[in-house]
Amino acid sequence: MTQKRQTSCADAFEADAISVNKAREIITQKITPIKKSENLDLRSCLGRYLAEDIYSPINVPSHTNSAMDGYAIASEDLPTQPSQSYTMCGTAYAGRPSTNTHKTGHVTRIMTGAVMPKGTDTIIMQEQVEIIDDKNVLIKPEHKKGQNVRQVGEDIAKDCLVLPKGRQITPADLGILSSLGLGELEVTLRPRVAFFSTGDELRSVGESLKEGEIYDSNRYTLFGMLKQLDVDITDMGVIRDTQEAIHDAFIKASKIADIVITSGGVSVGDADYIKPTLKALGDTYFWKVGMKPGRPLTFGKVNDSWFFGLPGNPVAVMVTFMQFLEPAIHYLSSGTIKSPITLQAISTDKIRKRAGRTEFQRGIFEQTADGTLAVKRTGKQGSGILTSMSVANCFIVLSEHSEGVEKGDIVTVQPFSGAI
Repeated sequence: MTQKRQTSCADAFEADAISVNKAREIITQKITPIKKSENLDLRSCLGRYLAEDIYSPINVPSHTNSAMDGYAIASEDLPTQPSQSYTMCGTAYAGRPSTNTHKTGHVTRIMTGAVMPKGTDTIIMQEQVEIIDDKNVLIKPEHKKGQNVRQVGEDIAKDCLVLPKGRQITPADLGILSSLGLGELEVTLRPRVAFFSTGDELRSVGESLKEGEIYDSNRYTLFGMLKQLDVDITDMGVIRDTQEAIHDAFIKASKIADIVITSGGVSVGDADYIKPTLKALGDTYFWKVGMKPGRPLTFGKVNDSWFFGLPGNPVAVMVTFMQFLEPAIHYLSSGTIKSPITLQAISTDKIRKRAGRTEFQRGIFEQTADGTLAVKRTGKQGSGILTSMSVANCFIVLSEHSEGVEKGDIVTVQPFSGAI
């Protein structure tokens, strides 16, 4: 009787592995965005997600004003041919409007942001005016009606939607919201994320290593990636490779977190206890994804917490986090789907690949002298070579249908955050 061969990470295709896109789809279908919110002062809202639509209570600007330092004039009084002299009748300052009403043959000196004097609708820049004396100026022709004037509501009209629910607040948004006079906002509660590593071979930084032991780099990598997101973090350390210890860790994590993350222990080895523990405590939606690196990726639920079981290899941890966890956290916080940004670049390397799974090769892309984008691999692509992520600024994404890349071929590049 022929024994059925067990699938392995070396296989290009596995019948029980789902595609990258299908995995993303399942995660989005299962996760329910956070509905609870809190009210914070404006400065504390940077990086947080809006829990409600923001409508403008006022016009911005609230009055028609000058966009330049110069001279206010009525358009029907503009010179045609030749240049014409005008008499100055006062000055308008920002916050101190002029009380004058425009008269033919006159102009009002005006500063940026000042309310337009009555009867004026055009600004002549001060650089375009010749000073005759302290009372008179000379203006050349060829000016246009309404130039250099900011109209009421030109930036934001009263009652219009300014920022939608689910938007992550940027520095520019803080400026916009303060221009509306808003000092507080309702923002979604931060997702709570607990994570731990499994493996008796793991040791924390500062401990001495015995033969066969390694330092736990994954927890530091996960901490770094989570720290860049809008989440509350709980690091539960290294959990011993026993059924009881992992069971207890799952129970504790699910009580304090919206998302539970593990690294390691989701494969099919004899000492991998996460799969049976998850089966006993919750639901599992998938175990394997047709990708490299990162095939043994688990997504499920423990009590009311979403579970992501990441692989143990350092590069696979980062790849799976960036492809699935980061978008999941964004969706949990905002209720909106965030698709990865991709570019097209010329590969300077020949890349070998078999069809059957999506590959995320680590690359360095840059703009060439002629303006095109080129990308090269970082070198060895093993999932344990964390330096390949450190020097990279992108993934070279090779689809499941790809059978390799020749030098000079166009490839899809996914830049890392901050790379562009």
